[in-house]
Amino acid sequence: MLSHKKSLDILRKTNALLEGHFVLSSGLHSSKYIQCAKLLSFPHKAEKICKSLASKIKKKFKNFDMILSPAMGGIVIGYEIGRLLKKETIFCERVKGKFKLRRGFQIKKGSKVLIIEDVITTGKSSMECVKLIKNSKAKLMGFATIIDRSSKNNLKIKKDIVSHLKISVPTYKKNKIPNELKLIPISTPGSRYTK
Repeated sequence: MLSHKKSLDILRKTNALLEGHFVLSSGLHSSKYIQCAKLLSFPHKAEKICKSLASKIKKKFKNFDMILSPAMGGIVIGYEIGRLLKKETIFCERVKGKFKLRRGFQIKKGSKVLIIEDVITTGKSSMECVKLIKNSKAKLMGFATIIDRSSKNNLKIKKDIVSHLKISVPTYKKNKIPNELKLIPISTPGSRYTK
């Protein structure tokens, strides 16, 4: 397994761990943003992290059929974990603001599905994926992510999350932003804001 320190070093070297004032896809504000797309754009550096996560998934979820990832952030990590674990991997994408299965993707009735994301903060995207699994009359096995930056106050997921790395980064509602963060210009890097 890759240590916490070495993992953070890889995130910093790939510019996947950013500092500033960010509005996350959840609408919460934060002084740090984790852009796993930057990490995954260096496959030779992301490989150790992906193998570590795959190993943890294998231990926790002995038997599942399929991986479902939300677009955009989850697509690459879902694919890579699916490749490592030899599992069918599909993704959902937003159509008029709601996740849908497109491109001929289907979740078979009764199949056991694992949701994989790049980063989980509130679990909102993951919980939207759960609806697709339930509507398909399939079984949710659990959740996995490269980075779990959730806190109990904001997390919508009630099951354990298997992650490569747990990072505690405070998040703030719009009306509770600390003064020092208010002084920094806002960035909105999450894909939910892409028009």
